[in-house]
Amino acid sequence: MIFSPSRMGRLNKHALLRQLQKAGTASRADLARSLGMSQPTAGKIADALIEQGVLEEIEVPGEAAENGGNTPRLGRPGRKLQLNRSQPKFLGLQLGLEETQLAELPLGGMDEDHWQVSFTVKKSHKDPAAEWERQLKAAAGKLGGKQFLGILLSVPGVIDSAGGRILFSPNIHWSETADLPAIIRRIWPSPVLLVQEEQALAFGHLTVYPECEDFLLVDFGEGIGGAVIVQGKPLANPLPISGELGHTPVLGNRRECGCGATGCIETLLSTRGLLESFSQTHPKKTKSWHALAEHLAENALEPWLVESLEAAAAVIAGALNVLGLRHVVITGSLNELPPTVVEHLATAIKRGAMWARFGEVTCLTPPRRRTAGLAALGIDHFLVPGDSHRHAGKIPFSRELQRTEA
Repeated sequence: MIFSPSRMGRLNKHALLRQLQKAGTASRADLARSLGMSQPTAGKIADALIEQGVLEEIEVPGEAAENGGNTPRLGRPGRKLQLNRSQPKFLGLQLGLEETQLAELPLGGMDEDHWQVSFTVKKSHKDPAAEWERQLKAAAGKLGGKQFLGILLSVPGVIDSAGGRILFSPNIHWSETADLPAIIRRIWPSPVLLVQEEQALAFGHLTVYPECEDFLLVDFGEGIGGAVIVQGKPLANPLPISGELGHTPVLGNRRECGCGATGCIETLLSTRGLLESFSQTHPKKTKSWHALAEHLAENALEPWLVESLEAAAAVIAGALNVLGLRHVVITGSLNELPPTVVEHLATAIKRGAMWARFGEVTCLTPPRRRTAGLAALGIDHFLVPGDSHRHAGKIPFSRELQRTEA
């Protein structure tokens, strides 16, 4: 395959940025060696990215000699490159059931989420889209009117990222008819990218643990969602739907779900579902997350919770068996409960996963790293356009939908 010089330049730039994401810091010579580039090519790309404010140079005093010896270099300190950590380049937004959070995003150095501004729009509001825009303008004032290379909006549900549309959001239906990118652009004159929230979490985990390139991420919170990463990339699908574990039905479960179905697993193990089950079992206790956590810390797991965890484990183990994966990353609200909860879930997952019969299945419980994921996707989408992970399909899904309907 023959690449044009412009595309080769984008590929080299993307490779260099990805290598710095993995390494954290590296010299120009390190980058050239690890990528198989000539030092002049790596240096030229690095210099251009420094001029754009994407990379920054740092001094490394007492750095060991490059030949692997233990004797520090004499003379001036060594200089290395890293993604810019001092100046925010992107703006990240997280749309929740009622709360929206905002954070200015540097390109590197975000191991944990830190949201700077948040506001609430009640689902019962007569015009939630207009109220969301009003409060977003107020939030922009708190951020000081900064300009950004791009804005990334993390949203739940099924999205058409290329078309900038939320196709279906079981728990935030008003967002399906609201043009959220247009609202954002009326406040900030910057390009906007819609990101499925579980994809953001998965890329955040991949950014912090680049050696973990194959995993199923399952997030518990207002719903239950998943994302699949294979060889460091999201699993490509012909339709914009993936990881919707929360909408798998559980036999005997008669709770109605926001998606319109009955019996979805997320009606049992979302924060709302857990509190509903807890309240039904202990009607005299306060219906709050704190009361639930306190009760679980003082008592053995009760049948209602065990049954729900076993059902979720069956869904997750089935996904592992179909996908051929052995690493599970569990994030979100279950990790806020006593360890016995996730330990039971992990044991049940391993019991149902085929790989555990003759190998090892791992279940990790890291914190959510949504902002790191949004920054990583921002690098792919806004800094190296044309060759990013988002292009699983060749054309926007909105046009595929029109073709199907025709």
